[in-house]
Amino acid sequence: MNESLQTVYGGSSIISAEQRNRVLRNTYWLLALSLVPTVLGAWIGVSTGIFARMGMGLGLLVFLGGAFGFIFAIQKTKDSAAGVGVLLGFTFFMGLMLSQLLGAVLGTYKNGASLIITAFGGTAGVFFAVASLSTIIKRDLSSMGKFLTVGIVALIVVSLLNMLFLHSSALMLTMSVAAVALFAAYLLYDIKQVIDGGETNYITATLQIYLDLINIFQNLLVLLGAFSGERE
Repeated sequence: MNESLQTVYGGSSIISAEQRNRVLRNTYWLLALSLVPTVLGAWIGVSTGIFARMGMGLGLLVFLGGAFGFIFAIQKTKDSAAGVGVLLGFTFFMGLMLSQLLGAVLGTYKNGASLIITAFGGTAGVFFAVASLSTIIKRDLSSMGKFLTVGIVALIVVSLLNMLFLHSSALMLTMSVAAVALFAAYLLYDIKQVIDGGETNYITATLQIYLDLINIFQNLLVLLGAFSGERE
């Protein structure tokens, strides 16, 4: 009877607390597992330097083609065991793509390795702080989604304009600060979606949270390089 009432009045988005906890637990486990192929891909990319030799245009095409291809495949396989494998393949690909930034940091700054470790620690700190905050906030944050999407689009447009025409270092750093704040807010939104039952698939939940964390890490690393990097 209770399940029937939920279907009539709340739709399929209303699930039991036990189910929500299971999705959240599986999401966190898969998120932790996704770090392994990410680190492996980054290590291979930095060691071989294959992506560092790509031009900006080719690198962007490879990234967009690979990212959208993997995300499409994840959406198609999210309800099967194959979805886990596709997601881990995507995180390996993202590690390869991340190697361009890591290689640049290691080649430019004497303390490059320290900067990377600090950025990773900072990203982990943001995650644990936001994950803790998400358990305290009782308010429904689903309405944040549209505003965050507008923020992401604006950030992309300004970043592209700066990269193609303005070439302003100050604007780039400002965009990195904005990106850290924006993706931290997105992280809160995505975790709350799982906690509140708005997201019931742990594979897509992991994908969303993973992308939030990758963007936070990259922008933290850019900021650390700018303000704490010791050039060779």
